[in-house]
Amino acid sequence: GVNFAVVLREQGKLCGACGLIINPRDANAELGYWIAKPYWGHGYATEAAREVVRYGFEQLWLHRVYAAHFGNNPASGRVLRKLGMTYEGTRREHHRKWGEYEDRLEYGLLVGEWRALHRPTGPT
Repeated sequence: GVNFAVVLREQGKLCGACGLIINPRDANAELGYWIAKPYWGHGYATEAAREVVRYGFEQLWLHRVYAAHFGNNPASGRVLRKLGMTYEGTRREHHRKWGEYEDRLEYGLLVGEWRALHRPTGPT
């Protein structure tokens, strides 16, 4: 896999991480990210994840990138939808976190979908 630090440009301060767990046989990868709580709501997760997905498709030649979030974290779902990912389903009570079972909501993005979203516009 690959992991990248998420750093504030102006201060050079670490605020999170973002990366891919790669499955080379199937040319896919699971996207993961975390942002420290004081930095939530500033778009850092979206910006970092967008660049890591781009890296996955353009540099690693992936066919698919997928990700998931806990059901009680709708903000993470908004990040995934901003990337162009499609909701693919819910694994009900799939994880146990702090003694409670949590749903896992799953999303995916194919390279063709990503290319369509990032196709150059304007005069040719």
